[in-house]
Parts: sequence; structure tokens; C-alpha cells
Amino acid sequence: MIELSAFLAFGAGLLSFLSPCVFPLIPSYLFFVGGMGLEKTGSSAAAAGNPESRDGKGGKGLVLGKTAFFVLGFSAVFVITSIALSGLVAASGAKYIDIAAGIVVIVLGLNVLFDFLKFLNYEKRLRINRRPGSGPGGFAGAFLAGAAFGAGWTPCVGPVLGSILLLAGQSGRPGLAAFYLALYSAGLGLPFLAAALFFDRFLAGAQKIKKHLPLIQKISGILLICTGLLILSGRFQAINILIQKWQYSFIVWAENRGPVARLIASWLSFLQGI
Repeated sequence: MIELSAFLAFGAGLLSFLSPCVFPLIPSYLFFVGGMGLEKTGSSAAAAGNPESRDGKGGKGLVLGKTAFFVLGFSAVFVITSIALSGLVAASGAKYIDIAAGIVVIVLGLNVLFDFLKFLNYEKRLRINRRPGSGPGGFAGAFLAGAAFGAGWTPCVGPVLGSILLLAGQSGRPGLAAFYLALYSAGLGLPFLAAALFFDRFLAGAQKIKKHLPLIQKISGILLICTGLLILSGRFQAINILIQKWQYSFIVWAENRGPVARLIASWLSFLQGI
């Protein structure tokens, strides 16, 4: 069943996208991955000598495709890591995993607020070359660039991602852990795709959002601390049970309703087996 962890995973992905370490660099990443196939002002990219920008929709479509493979790259790293961690927890049969996970999530949340774990500030960002056509070659290169992003980005994303990995690994069920990290990747990746598709609008809106990034980071830290406290106190599972009861009630109610309600109910029933 969809649990509180699922909503947290998707929301954490969105917060990671809006983190001060990631959000300001989105244009540079799209520039790097797409080779500046995005059109800033219609003719500026073409003036830079990039052939992709000259055919309008074709160039934007290519950039969108490369961005999708970039997203798939870091999603694959996140999902594989979650499966490995979940399998490790299941094999070890750790008795105090809830306590350990709760404490770690609280510490990571406090670090988002106060930045006292300096070793997490070691960054392995991709070296972005702004020369036209200097991005990774083809879709395979975009996928590898995304994998490098997933494997090497530690500040801001690290504490939030680490907390979601702990929530996923805590279940001891690889399928469920992979589902959580797929949701996290969707929360982080869908805005990437939207930014590539509506690049001009993204640039205009980004200037308005930037001033709110410190507040968003504080909200992220507070949410992590609250989540850690729920895990540590054992109330996180109680909330999950309550959400599951609501889902069962919805499935029963939807059986005699329209096709859309039945479709949602079937999807929820399918997720029970994950």
C-alpha cells in the first residue's frame, strides 16, 4: 500500500530540486546535457553557433530527450542504492533499525538547518563546460551524466536523499524501497523535464523563486526532523497504518463507482503486493 513514506519520498524529491545547491544550477545542467539546444531568446542560442537550436521544435525535442535520459541516469543510481540498502537491512535483521534511522534522520535534518557536518560539503559536481556542443554525447552520454549526478551530489540533496534511503531501507523489502526511490526520482526529475520543456518561462520564474530558497531549505530541515522524531517514537508506523485503513476504505467504496475510481482502486491494490 501507499504509505506516508511514499508521499514523503515524492515531496523530498521536489524539495531537493528547490534546494540552494541544485536550483540555481539547473540552467547550467540543461545547457550541459542538451549542448545549449534550449532557446533562451529565440536567436541567442543560434547565434552561439549551435545547430540544434536552429530547427526549433527539433532542437527542443532533442534536449528534452537528453534531459529524460539524464533523469533516468540518476534515478537508476538512487533505485539501485535503495534496493541494496533494503536487502542489507533484511539480511542483517537489525533489531534497532527504527531507533538508528530516527536518530540519523534527525541529525541530517539538523544539518540542513545548521550545516555542521562539514564532510557532507564535499561536492563532486559535474564540470560544466559552457562551449556549445560540449555536453555529453548522445543519449548514452546524458544517461551517464545523470548517473554521475546521482552518485556524486552530496550537499543539500545528500541529507534529504539519505533520509529517504533510510526510510526505504527500513522496510527491508527491496520492491518497496525501489518504489520509494522511484517516487523521489520523479519528484526531482519531473521539474527537470518541465524546465527543459519551458526553458524561457523557467528562467523568468527562477528569479522569483531564488529569494525563497533559504526558507525552502529550512522547511526541508524541519520536515526531516519531524520525520525522524516520528520514526524514533514509533508513531511513524501508526500513521502508515492509518493511511492504509483509508486506502482500504477507498478501495471498497470505489468498487461500486465509475471507471476512474475503479482504476485508482486497482492501482492501489496492485501496490499492496510491492
